[in-house]
Amino acid sequence: MPLQAFFNSFGYFAQAAGVTVAVSLAGIAIGFIIGIAVCIARVSGGRWLGGLGAVYVSVFRGVPLLVQLLFIYYFLAELGLDVPALVAAVGGLALASAAYQAEILRGALNAVPRGQEEAAIAFGFSPLDTWWRILLPQALRISVPPLINEFILLLKASSLVSVVGIAELTRVSMNVASSTYRPLEAYVGGGLFYLVINLGLAALGNLAERRLAAGSGP
Repeated sequence: MPLQAFFNSFGYFAQAAGVTVAVSLAGIAIGFIIGIAVCIARVSGGRWLGGLGAVYVSVFRGVPLLVQLLFIYYFLAELGLDVPALVAAVGGLALASAAYQAEILRGALNAVPRGQEEAAIAFGFSPLDTWWRILLPQALRISVPPLINEFILLLKASSLVSVVGIAELTRVSMNVASSTYRPLEAYVGGGLFYLVINLGLAALGNLAERRLAAGSGP
């Protein structure tokens, strides 16, 4: 029967899908917070802050995610810091994603007309109020499509966390393939779960984009 191995192992796939989603969402959320901080550093105008932000983005976009995960999990252990596999997985995803999210947010901020900031200052807004109440909301609205795309890419990249022992979809697909000797069915099943998750994420992103667009109307 086609996909018999998949149906017999459906429970394992479903549990692994939950792990994949949880690890990815945690990495996305933490990465977003770090990304905002890096974005602020890059647009602050300060020489040192801007330089540090640029170095962060260059390093975490230039080094493959797989290498980052192995570095966090194994190298820190050599220094006596025993990092749990789940912490290493979420931390690696968050640090890598933050670099991309920071650049997305920086591009969105640059797309906000400078007159908005000048008007806020003219009305007596403090720099912090101008940032949180004027610039950031507009930048978030502009950045929704590329951020959703980054979230989808990160969820697919989460397959790499299997190298630190996390039983997510890719690792479970490999286990099912090796135990049933039906690799095609196992990997097609895992791919179907990835497809469903990403389609759901894309649908939520489209919904959020429409609501933000409606909220910005006259």
